[in-house]
Amino acid sequence: MPAYQLAEKPPLTPPAIVFPIVWTILYLLMGFSAARIWNSGAETRQSALRIFILQLLLNALWSVWFFGYQAYLFAFFWLLLLIAAIVAMLRAFYRIDPLAALLQLPYLLWCCFAAYLNLGVWWLNH
Repeated sequence: MPAYQLAEKPPLTPPAIVFPIVWTILYLLMGFSAARIWNSGAETRQSALRIFILQLLLNALWSVWFFGYQAYLFAFFWLLLLIAAIVAMLRAFYRIDPLAALLQLPYLLWCCFAAYLNLGVWWLNH
C-alpha cells in the first residue's frame, strides 16, 4: 500500500481510517444478506449465491490490481465488472428476498464511489 499512500488522490477521498470502518459494515451487511438468501429455501438460491461468490472474488482481485500492482486503469475497468456483478446479485437476491437485496445497496453505492476514487487516482498519477 505504500505506493497508494504516496499517490495523488482525487477530491472527496476519505481519510484512511474510514475505509476499514466502512468495509466492516459492508461485509456485515453482505453476510447478513447472503444468510437470508441461504435460509430462504428458494429454488434459485444456489444461483443467486453463485453470483454472490463471484462478486466476492472480483472484489478481492480488485485489491490485487489496485494496491498490489498499481494497475489503476485496469483496476477501474475491473471495478466496473464488479459493479455489474453486484447489480446482477441485487437482482437475483431481490427475486428471492427484497430485504436481502436492499441490504446490498450500500455496497453498490460504495463501489460506485470507489470507481470515482479509482479513476481519479489513475488520472492524477498516470
